[in-house]
Amino acid sequence: MTSEPPSGSGGPPEDDPFRKQPPPQQPPPSQGGSPYDRPYDGEPPPPYSGGGGPGAYGGDPYGGYPSDPLAGMPPLADSGKRTLARIVDMILVYIVVALLAWAFRVDQYTVDADELEFGKTFGRELITAILYVAYDTILTARHGQTLGKKWFGMRVANLDNGSTPSVQTSLIRALVLWVPFAFCCACVWTAIAGGWSFFDKPYKQGLHDKAAKTVVVGVG
Repeated sequence: MTSEPPSGSGGPPEDDPFRKQPPPQQPPPSQGGSPYDRPYDGEPPPPYSGGGGPGAYGGDPYGGYPSDPLAGMPPLADSGKRTLARIVDMILVYIVVALLAWAFRVDQYTVDADELEFGKTFGRELITAILYVAYDTILTARHGQTLGKKWFGMRVANLDNGSTPSVQTSLIRALVLWVPFAFCCACVWTAIAGGWSFFDKPYKQGLHDKAAKTVVVGVG
C-alpha cells in the first residue's frame, strides 16, 4: 500500500511553482512592554490588532485564503497584450492548418449552383478546430501559456488558487474559444470572446476564461 494520492485525483500539484501559498503567520506578540501588546484574556483580538488569529490577514473566519481570489497572484495581464499574443497564436497554428489542408486536398473549395463542395469545407473546418483546440489545451495544461503568451510574458491561472490549469480546465477553455471560430463565426467570435476582457471587472476575463474559471496574469 502507498500513501500517495492517486493520479488525476484533482487539485493542483504541491510542487506547482505558481500555486498560491497560505499567507505567512506573524510571531506571537511579546509578553513584555505595553499592555496593548498582549491579547485579550478570553476575548478575540480587537480589529486590526495583528494578533495572528483567524482572519488577521483578511481571510475567512477559519484562517483560509484572503477573500480576494487574486491575492498572492501577479497583476492581471493587459488586454492589449493578450490580443497580440492571440494573434501570434492564430498565425502560428494557421500555417500548420494551411499545410495540412493542402496535403489532404481540402485547401480549396468552390461553390457551384449544381454542386456544393461541403466535404472540402467541413474538412478544413475540422482540421482547424482540432489543431487550435489541441495547441491551446496542451500548452496551457503543460506550461500555463501558449507560445504567444510566453513571448508577451503572460500565463493562464486558475482563479481560485493561481495554479496551472488542469487538462480538463484547459480543454474547456480552448473549446469555448476555438470551436465557434472554426465552424461558424471565425474572427467575430474570437473578437467577442477575447475582447470581453477589455470590459470585464474585476478579473478581466474573456468568455472562455469565465467558462473555465481562469484568469490571465503577468509572469514576474
